[in-house]
Amino acid sequence: MVGKGVKPNQFTLSTVVKACASIASLEQGKQAHNYIIKMGFESDVVVQTALVHMYARCGSLEDAGHVFDKMSERSTRTWNAMITGHAQNRDMKKALKLFYEMSERDVVSWTAVIAGYAQNGYGDESLNVFNQMRKTGMKSDRFIMGSVLSACADLAALELGRQFHAYVVQSGFALDIVVGSALVDMYAKSGSMEDACQVFDKMPQRNEVSWNSIITGCAQHGRGNDAVLLFEQMLQAGIKPNEISFVGVLSACSHTGLVNEGRGYFNLMTQNYGIVPDVSHYTCMIDLLGRAGCLDEAENFINGMPVEPDVSVWGALLGACRIHGNTELAKRIAEHLLGMEVQIAGIYVLLSNIYAAAGQWDDAAKVRKLMKDRGVMKQPGYSWIEVKTIMHAFVAGETSHPQLKEIHEFLESLSRKMKAAGYVPNKNFVLQDVEDDEKELSLSHHSEKLAIAFGIINTNPGTTIRVAKNLRVCGDCHTVIKFISLNFTRKIVVRDANRFHHFKDGRCSCGDYW
Repeated sequence: MVGKGVKPNQFTLSTVVKACASIASLEQGKQAHNYIIKMGFESDVVVQTALVHMYARCGSLEDAGHVFDKMSERSTRTWNAMITGHAQNRDMKKALKLFYEMSERDVVSWTAVIAGYAQNGYGDESLNVFNQMRKTGMKSDRFIMGSVLSACADLAALELGRQFHAYVVQSGFALDIVVGSALVDMYAKSGSMEDACQVFDKMPQRNEVSWNSIITGCAQHGRGNDAVLLFEQMLQAGIKPNEISFVGVLSACSHTGLVNEGRGYFNLMTQNYGIVPDVSHYTCMIDLLGRAGCLDEAENFINGMPVEPDVSVWGALLGACRIHGNTELAKRIAEHLLGMEVQIAGIYVLLSNIYAAAGQWDDAAKVRKLMKDRGVMKQPGYSWIEVKTIMHAFVAGETSHPQLKEIHEFLESLSRKMKAAGYVPNKNFVLQDVEDDEKELSLSHHSEKLAIAFGIINTNPGTTIRVAKNLRVCGDCHTVIKFISLNFTRKIVVRDANRFHHFKDGRCSCGDYW
């Protein structure tokens, strides 16, 4: 058009900028901006709005802010673009500041903040903003519903999620595919696969998100055979699997020991669907082979990877070494991991425990010393439990909870019963260099034990206890929770950083491998 001597107007230029935004091309967007300045349209509101949206969409919030600050008129769409951009950049403080500076807010404005909090792991704040929105009389849409359900999933707030499910039905969104998929995900992440399956079975339509949610949920809960069956049903339904689908089914094969099936799905992914495996797929395969005791094959698999193996890949094989007692392979893995100057405390603890279990105390001490010298700090553990729709959080070594005395008395009584039954605390899971009695006290104050004790004290006999934790459950806590489930005839569901553990009658669904 320009080549033929036709000068573009503001509408043509805004369309060009929108095209750059649609493909997230910052370089082409800046070229368009320079041309806009040259043509004298920099102060046009239509063009400015498009530029703000383009820069925010491309993640260049500084450039978006420069244009935004120069605007004489700002539409709701412009404000929304800035809010969404900051939310996607994990700057919720700035997003909320802009939100409250708006004179008028529409459903997109509310969605940007609610979704931003949910996607950045601030479930409580997401729900608080949603409640503010309801008080204004603003009606929810499918995207707000999905974001709120995502917040409930992040919090593992099952009872709150059930209440919101009722609100979904009341609002007429029960059959919506976006909301339905979010419900499946919420129930799975909140510890109730029964509810997740019921919602999935009632969905009139399903897309790849729906199928991925149910498959991944089954895998995380250790229901590998169900996940594999669902994956096959998805293929029969004509739904093309994506990268997430294969992470789900490979993880399911790993948890269920389906080694040959896992190999087959990995080949299917690359050969039939042309998906290039990423680190998450390789980690699943190493975990699968490691669980099955195929450690040499797992090591060869890593050595043949076309991409550089990261900490998660080596960590999966190191975990298999712990289970199968392969100290020699653990040493080779340690050379890779320690050479990478890993800053993940769990890797050092795992390696130290492998040496300790083999009686190689000097090597175990060296690993702990290296961890200290490198300034690697263990991430604080915290757990939370929902009782009567109220979330109660506990940190390791909790000191401020109003029922702390009662909780400690419960755990001390439990410890006496367990010792009488032959239990010996596993002090290898304590990082501090302190005396044995202090290590034992530290173990008894782990956050998941505090949360479970609180749950048993404050719920009726027979009630299922559901707890979520930000870290992997330690081996000693795992042993204690199995004892609690048997001694108190309780089903206990724990969501840790790796998977779900279903404890019942003194056993765990993970088979003591996690």
